[in-house]
Amino acid sequence: MVVWMSAIFIHSVSLCFRFICLYPIYINSKKTLAEGRRVPTEKAVENPSCAEIQSVLTAAGMNVYVEDKMHPKEWNRDVQFRGRVRVQLKQEDGVFCQDKFSSRKDLMFYVAEMIPKLKTRTQKSGGADSSSQQGEGGKKSKKKKK
Repeated sequence: MVVWMSAIFIHSVSLCFRFICLYPIYINSKKTLAEGRRVPTEKAVENPSCAEIQSVLTAAGMNVYVEDKMHPKEWNRDVQFRGRVRVQLKQEDGVFCQDKFSSRKDLMFYVAEMIPKLKTRTQKSGGADSSSQQGEGGKKSKKKKK
């Protein structure tokens, strides 16, 4: 019985080595390097979510699943910032699943490049600039003359 359980443990551990972790904080342009960002700010995305990362990688043909975990440096416990994406980078024999993703950095750069092109991102930013405020009528304070 113990041997069987250790075989399951070894099998699940070997799966973990082929699936890498990708937190949204790694590609968030609002975070600093000290706060956990791993890509340059010019390539990073503003507040990415796990659902966006999952949809981009699923469309690219990667094996992806989302876990309800948080990055240790993420101080905001909101549901929007929660989540960890696990991506299968290598197959059982050690060969990469896709040739264009040969490292974690390649995967992060691809995700950061594709998230702004998502329909949810392009539809949100379209109507935001149309509403502008006109100048407020400021009250002039009347001073008493002596």
